[in-house]
Amino acid sequence: MRGLALVVVAALVLVGAPFVGPELEPQHESFVFWSLRVPRALVGALVGATLSLVGGVFQALFANPLATPSTVGTTAGATLGALVGLVLLGTPSIGGLPTVALSAFAGALATSLLVASLAATGRARIADVLLAGIAVTLAASALSSGLQYAADMQAVFASAQWSLGHLPQVGYRGVLLLLPFVLASSVVLLRHTRALQSMAISDELAHAQGVPLGRVRAVALGVGSLAVAACVAWCGPIAFVGLIVPHLVRRVVGHAQRQLLPMCLVGGAAFLVACDTLARWLIPGRELPVGVVTAAIGAPLLVLLVARSSRG
Repeated sequence: MRGLALVVVAALVLVGAPFVGPELEPQHESFVFWSLRVPRALVGALVGATLSLVGGVFQALFANPLATPSTVGTTAGATLGALVGLVLLGTPSIGGLPTVALSAFAGALATSLLVASLAATGRARIADVLLAGIAVTLAASALSSGLQYAADMQAVFASAQWSLGHLPQVGYRGVLLLLPFVLASSVVLLRHTRALQSMAISDELAHAQGVPLGRVRAVALGVGSLAVAACVAWCGPIAFVGLIVPHLVRRVVGHAQRQLLPMCLVGGAAFLVACDTLARWLIPGRELPVGVVTAAIGAPLLVLLVARSSRG
């Protein structure tokens, strides 16, 4: 029953979001609604669903409630790639796509697959994979700092804007680009709910139940990172969605991965679209980057959840 209520609330948020905003002039109403607001809500739903699902999967995979989609270096790699595109590459687009998005995707994919390849060996413990993700993140962040130091002010300002996360869209190109990544990753990850349920308890239990630990880790890390890389490359890093939403959903539907992960898709989509709607509405005539709003909401929610858990 709680899961159904979550689905209903999410549906209301997703349907109602395009209608929120200043009153539109009749001559611009159709364009603004169908070419700006609706695709923006759809991209927000796709990105939010992906970040939340991958966050829930990684928390089970690492048996760590603080695991996020950036745990394996995806966000740091994307930031490094974006800086390379802004500082070192001179062309604004490649093949009709923004250079920053393509270079961010390449950077995110390179760092993520480096960590996933370690998990695929089957010899590394999950703690080793986690440490490798931290090491890759630190290395990519250090390189990013060096590029920022060498860049001009215009490139630094552009990278700072990109790093705050953004969802504005003109048309449906972003939806069409992200949809294959989101659908494919969702199908693959949801097929591993039983294995992830065992791994969330302990590797020993999963091994005793016949779970191929190395293969499941490699698939989950690789597929999840690929989807997150696409989302981060297109919209920039958006904080706290992959961390806080699985915790909120767990409060509603419990710890069973079979119910938790599908509801993470629904909850993540609604959460990010609601935050973006709030970002458009808070300051009349202007809008905040959605990453600022998700961090401002997510951080206090996480503290509240921790406080309630400690009292329980």
